[in-house]
Amino acid sequence: MMDFVRKLADRVIGVLSGFDRLLFRGMLRSVVDARGLNGYLYGAGVPMANFKEHAQEVTQRLQEESLRHARQIGCEIRYLESSQERKKDLAQEIAQRDGIRDGLICVLRCVEPCMTFHVRRDRSTKTIALERRPGKCLHLYHYYDHPQFGLMHVRLQTWFPFNLQICLNGREWLVKELQKADIGYLRHDHYVHHVDDLAAAQRLLDEQLDVSWPTLLKDLARQVHPAHDAIFANCPEHIRDYYWSVAESEWASDVLFRDPRDVFPLCERLAAYSLRVHGAADVMRFFGRPLRADGQPKANFRGEIHSDALAFAEGIRIKHWLDQNSAKLYNQFVLRFEATINNPAPFKVPRPTEKDPDGPWQWLRMRKGIADLHRRAQVSQGINNRFATAQAAALDDQTEPVKEVAKGVCQRVIRPGRLKADGTYTRPRSFRALNPLSPDDIQLLTIVANPKFVISDLRNEDLRRELYGEDPTDAKEKRRRSAKVGRKLAMLRAHGILEKLPKGHRYRITPKGRQALTVLLGAANASTNEILKLAA
Repeated sequence: MMDFVRKLADRVIGVLSGFDRLLFRGMLRSVVDARGLNGYLYGAGVPMANFKEHAQEVTQRLQEESLRHARQIGCEIRYLESSQERKKDLAQEIAQRDGIRDGLICVLRCVEPCMTFHVRRDRSTKTIALERRPGKCLHLYHYYDHPQFGLMHVRLQTWFPFNLQICLNGREWLVKELQKADIGYLRHDHYVHHVDDLAAAQRLLDEQLDVSWPTLLKDLARQVHPAHDAIFANCPEHIRDYYWSVAESEWASDVLFRDPRDVFPLCERLAAYSLRVHGAADVMRFFGRPLRADGQPKANFRGEIHSDALAFAEGIRIKHWLDQNSAKLYNQFVLRFEATINNPAPFKVPRPTEKDPDGPWQWLRMRKGIADLHRRAQVSQGINNRFATAQAAALDDQTEPVKEVAKGVCQRVIRPGRLKADGTYTRPRSFRALNPLSPDDIQLLTIVANPKFVISDLRNEDLRRELYGEDPTDAKEKRRRSAKVGRKLAMLRAHGILEKLPKGHRYRITPKGRQALTVLLGAANASTNEILKLAA
């Protein structure tokens, strides 16, 4: 991310990274399946044959208690004919109309699809059983201008198993905290595009990860479902409360510009570059997925990768999808890199196994539960960083003539000697010129220019495998290949295409090298017709 920001120099104020949209799902383990619901009915003394009547009675009671506060304060309760209506926009209109700046804005009632329970009768065996299946029921959307979280909503399903959804936005939350801290800011919708104290704003975003999520979500649930404790009083205490998981999360890294008018032209340029350059292997690297030595997906990969672009009223958006997760780039007064995780299973988290909570920690599959939310944030930031680093190549200035770019690498260079401990110098070394029209040099430059070495660093081993395949079993031949590749790396360093990183044997493409590789390989691969058009 910082490499990307450095290339924009003084056009950028800084970067704010934190949660954007968070969708939590609450599930009652006591009635999540037919077996649990049977236990609930037994504890309540309700025969299974009377389940429908009991459910209607409980649903009526739940609605009355849930709507009681809205009726007491005179808040609007509106029934929506269609579930496709944009509820957030409607809530904002009501808040603006009624001048609501704090507390409950409205309650929207809407029939929507859900998973629920019905009594199934088997005529052949003359028995009945509870069955969990798709259906529809009334849902209550409570919209708040919350004193801590800003604009948010809680959705309550009014039929068994009474699932809950809580949707809040980390940037709305940030705005509330900036107001409390008396820090000046500018916003458009929920996009904060200027902050007087950027470091303090980032600290406030970081503090969102340290809240007690179980307590916070339980308090919000009780506001919209006050009848919960009375309805489930007969259930065991350890499964009486909601189990919370993260259904969807968006983690945004916003690049803040001094002049927001600079954002759209830059986003157009970056989106065009990403669509043209980034293939399936690059998308997998954004998400930290392993690849074969040749940079292609492994044979056992069964996921789906696709990319798309969308132009909207105020800008453009590029999105790369992998296994229901996405990496996005778009503009909205800021340049936003955003990682969306709907399926955390492909990622790993360090933790002990559930069967042995006191045992050693291992790298295990990330869960949807809120216990792994902090790790989810780390993974999301890694996705944004890798995406931004890959996009940094599009910011290189390519205005020099090709002959000026080629001048530095298409002639012999001499590397000065190094200072020794005794104060003398080693002999200078001479390195041959590169020939971008030679098959051997084209192969070498093409390998080094591979986008995977823009995202991750290059090693002798990496270049050796690309040039010669897997290492031989003969140790002497392996050393010979390694020495030969070492000389090639030294030559590329002498020409300024690569630089060696400290404390290791890794190499990184320099800004000069990235520019030279792009120009020389583009010229070498151009067709004669394209060259003749430029010469005309």
